[in-house]
Amino acid sequence: MNTVFSNKTAICLFVLPTLLIFCGIVLVPIVVSSYYSLLDWNGVGKGTFIGLRNYAEMFTDTRALHAMKNSLLFAAASVFIQLPISLLLALILASAVKGEGFYRTVYFIPVLISTVVIAQLWSKIYNADYGLLNTLLKEIGLSGWAQDWLGQKKTALVFSFIPTLWQYIGYHMLLMYAGAKSISQDIFEAAKIDGASRVRTALCITIPLMRPILKVCLVFSVIGAFKVFDLVYVLTGGGPFFSTEVPSTLMYTTIFDTYRYGYGSAISVFIIAECLVFTGLINKFFKTE
Repeated sequence: MNTVFSNKTAICLFVLPTLLIFCGIVLVPIVVSSYYSLLDWNGVGKGTFIGLRNYAEMFTDTRALHAMKNSLLFAAASVFIQLPISLLLALILASAVKGEGFYRTVYFIPVLISTVVIAQLWSKIYNADYGLLNTLLKEIGLSGWAQDWLGQKKTALVFSFIPTLWQYIGYHMLLMYAGAKSISQDIFEAAKIDGASRVRTALCITIPLMRPILKVCLVFSVIGAFKVFDLVYVLTGGGPFFSTEVPSTLMYTTIFDTYRYGYGSAISVFIIAECLVFTGLINKFFKTE
């Protein structure tokens, strides 16, 4: 009994520092932001308690609703474009192709680069005057297609998707690759003996057995899309005319440009709630007996 108790004490002592850090940088800010979201406060002095009025304004403000829609579009692009490409690359690499290690490293390199650097890189590619994209279009005789990709409402949002999709394809690919490699080779050999093709093996064996890692990738992808900030902020700043604005950029401008800390805190609480709700839905979707 003493040994068990001493082990529990040791476990608690080792967990305590991490628990305190987690509370200090995650739980406490969430609680404080939730309190501020109930105030009309400019960041200085004493705020006025207004209850849920900030939330009511957020769900009736066309700018905030547009930002929410953009975040859902980011999530949809991540789920239906980024993850399928990552899965395809992972399945190809896991099939023991020549140069497997080289390609695995190359695909992962964008993940190691700062998002701000990537945003600067792609802003140069999209530049209307000297950008690589317009230069390429002119060189192949499609000069009529050249335009200011980030300066127009009809193209800015779509071309904001591309850098973030490109950056994290390698991240999800590596997770899925590890999941595919962890499957016993005996299963694939049995399928080969039974005459299953590579495509059928992938659809009926590999992907179903990768279900846990697919759930993790889906959660990471959706939460990352809802929290996207630095790439959009550096690329477009939410413009033109708020066409690329997402909740995180709206929260930033609300707090630091208009000094509405209460309303900005309400947006931050909405982002947290949105991530939690969709994580719960994904877990429920993947739940098995």
